[in-house]
Amino acid sequence: MAKPVVAIVGRPNVGKSMLFNKLIGRRLSIVEDTPGVTRDRIYGECEWVGHKFTLVDTGGIEPGTDSQILSFMREQAQIAIDNATVIIFVTDIKTGLTASDQEVANMLQRSGKPIVLAVNKMDSTGTLDPDFYEFYNLGLGDPIAVSAVHGHGTGDLLDECVQYFPPQESNEDESDVIQVAIIGRPNVGKSSLTNRILGEERVIVSAVAGTTRDAIDSYFENSLGKYNFIDTAGMRKKSKVDDAIERYSVLRATMAIERSDVCLILIDAQDGVTEQDAKVAGLAHEAGKACLIVVNKWDAVEKDGKTMDRMREDIRRDLSYMAYAPIVFISALTGQRVDRLFDLINYVNNQAAVRITTGMLNSVLADAQTRVQPPTDKGRRLKIYYMTQVGIKPPHFVIFCNDKKLFHFSYQRYLENQIRSVFGLEGTPVRLTIRQKGEEDV
Repeated sequence: MAKPVVAIVGRPNVGKSMLFNKLIGRRLSIVEDTPGVTRDRIYGECEWVGHKFTLVDTGGIEPGTDSQILSFMREQAQIAIDNATVIIFVTDIKTGLTASDQEVANMLQRSGKPIVLAVNKMDSTGTLDPDFYEFYNLGLGDPIAVSAVHGHGTGDLLDECVQYFPPQESNEDESDVIQVAIIGRPNVGKSSLTNRILGEERVIVSAVAGTTRDAIDSYFENSLGKYNFIDTAGMRKKSKVDDAIERYSVLRATMAIERSDVCLILIDAQDGVTEQDAKVAGLAHEAGKACLIVVNKWDAVEKDGKTMDRMREDIRRDLSYMAYAPIVFISALTGQRVDRLFDLINYVNNQAAVRITTGMLNSVLADAQTRVQPPTDKGRRLKIYYMTQVGIKPPHFVIFCNDKKLFHFSYQRYLENQIRSVFGLEGTPVRLTIRQKGEEDV
């Protein structure tokens, strides 16, 4: 279920970001740009020889520095290392082996993760620079000569990484366990909710720490099902590094979302929906995950008869793209309505896995076209031939037509609403792909 994570680390200015850009730009197929990260591209969804994985770029590690920013970058690199399946350690042939390289190597070895050593800036082909061999002194096995500028050696580098990936079938036996990511900005009560769930119920099997600095996995079982709660704790703010904190908060949330079946998007009832809340919710929506909007700290809000309705309207306005997601008001502190979450988690997880026959879909399609005629443009009318479902989690439908340029977005939204009105699909995004006659199937 979870994709392997490959982290690119090393001291500053060895070419990590250039290598990252080379890999996702040419050697690999990037699936989509990271939602919410506008300036620094921290990660990319990639594929190599049939293996899909997440590639993570990190700030330079400068061991022993007193600089607050560099120290912070080292701390954030450690977070990526803790989450990594494999680490690419990038060094620089131009500067040769340095004491900082040795310190970084020692730090990486303590992580216990597989390490692939890359010697960058080997831009000329043919005879190896004699200085290349000194990198054997790091004790990390055979170095791989690469050129981030030209792409030399990157295939060998990725071949070496892939051999450390877990078998792709390894998660089949976990199919009955619902993976639940608890996501949100700092201080909305993610850990409090996890602790409330684990503390109140007495049938917890185990609480296993997956990574020490980021997501903590807690396996939990009750009469309603089996769950793995992924708590993305540790998103803390520092006054002078808010931008960097926010970027790495997005990284943490993204890793948790990638592994999940259902996302609990926590919002602080006292603050309402903030810009960062919208950003985190957008990550879950773009990833196609089943979602619940969980308004926490409801006990701390002064209420009248219409407080909940007003809050619900505000959330629907600020998260208009998630009109499908149920909203539940809880208090992790008192336990108010927390027990309702299990039924809702099961419900939206099942909705995301719904399969609808082509016959039923086309019956709804015919009825929808009778109610509202397909659009026209310059005398040409859109003709829709048929619709079929091609995937689940989220439900993914392909619609075949005569000319997809005529298929206005508003009519796509109309058809999506018709599908939802008949089949429900509450709590899950819906994907519509438009194909015109003669195009290859998906």
